[in-house]
Amino acid sequence: MEIFKVFYIEAAHSLPNVPAGHKCRRLHGHSFRVEIHVSGPVQEPEGWVQDFADLSAAFKPLFEQLDHHYLNEIEGLENPTSENLAHWIWQRLQPELPLLSKVVIQETCTAGCVYTGG
Repeated sequence: MEIFKVFYIEAAHSLPNVPAGHKCRRLHGHSFRVEIHVSGPVQEPEGWVQDFADLSAAFKPLFEQLDHHYLNEIEGLENPTSENLAHWIWQRLQPELPLLSKVVIQETCTAGCVYTGG
């Protein structure tokens, strides 16, 4: 069984490694939609895989680091593509959420990425 919790982050970034003249190289912002998924058996007697509150508590410090910040200034996010952001979040959540199975980043209504570890 897989469950997930959705979070929203408002943040600015620029992508320094794209070619000069690419629009994403300029400073811009997104309303990032972040999904945190965990997978495992349904636990009894609770009847759930994991408490949604555990996902919220684990993500809270990351939310505080990311929301309303310039992502390029955060250690490990000097090139904050959606792919790198998903990997960055995974690395920090996995020790707190051993059942972590997927991090989904949506940076626009039509574009995003899915990271499943490894």
